[in-house]
Amino acid sequence: MTLPDLVSASWLAGHLGDPGLVVVDASVGAHRGADGIPGALRFDLDGAMSRHDTTGVHDMLDPAEFEERLRELGIRDGDRVVAYDAQGVFSSARAWWMLEAAGLEAAVLDGGLPEWTAAGGTTQPTGGRAEQAGDVTVRWRDDAFVGADEVARAIASDEAVVLDARSFDRFAGIAPEPRAGLRGGHIPGSVSLPFAALECDGRLQEVGCLADRIDEAAGDAPIITTCGSGVTACVVALAATLAGRDDVRVYDGSWSDWGRADSGRPVDVGD
Repeated sequence: MTLPDLVSASWLAGHLGDPGLVVVDASVGAHRGADGIPGALRFDLDGAMSRHDTTGVHDMLDPAEFEERLRELGIRDGDRVVAYDAQGVFSSARAWWMLEAAGLEAAVLDGGLPEWTAAGGTTQPTGGRAEQAGDVTVRWRDDAFVGADEVARAIASDEAVVLDARSFDRFAGIAPEPRAGLRGGHIPGSVSLPFAALECDGRLQEVGCLADRIDEAAGDAPIITTCGSGVTACVVALAATLAGRDDVRVYDGSWSDWGRADSGRPVDVGD
């Protein structure tokens, strides 16, 4: 059975413990390390699952290192992975995008841990790594992530629309950035599409509504998504994928890369 990109709490409850189904907790920030779905393993985006030798915050590991981290989680070739987080649909989409980029079959739990517990699911401490190492082989998609130069070229040539998942106030430069050393505003030519506008009570909206929002923002142009650090950009990427788009890429460094005061990149404010 092919794993859909989005699964419900009832679906997961019915399949939890299936051979080859791995559940990972991709919660970040204050939610990192809390109790979670039984049997889940920690997909630590604030730690081992991101690079820490760049100017970004959640930059993607190189394929060989990502493969090593996945094997430490016990993931094997042919496994299917369901990612969730403690906020609903937030950082779990980042884990999903990374896994898909690595050639794995992956899904996001709609509504995340809150939906799981609301449906009567129990929780227990989340594991750090599997007892037995996995043997998964990463089959990398070179088109999943882009850098600043590719974003700049795409905007200059109108070959793609850049959708910004941050709040409109951050996009417009009205609200301060939560990370030090970043300017306010947005990438010139980008379009505001806050990830929160695609959700209701921590769950993604119906596919028809998602398609309407994506089409309104991007038309039929290829899409590059961005946000603060490359996390909620993947919520927009997930929404676009669910809406039937197969022309989506994620700007890995996002605003933590472009918005640095010393980046030399232009910035616009307002709408």
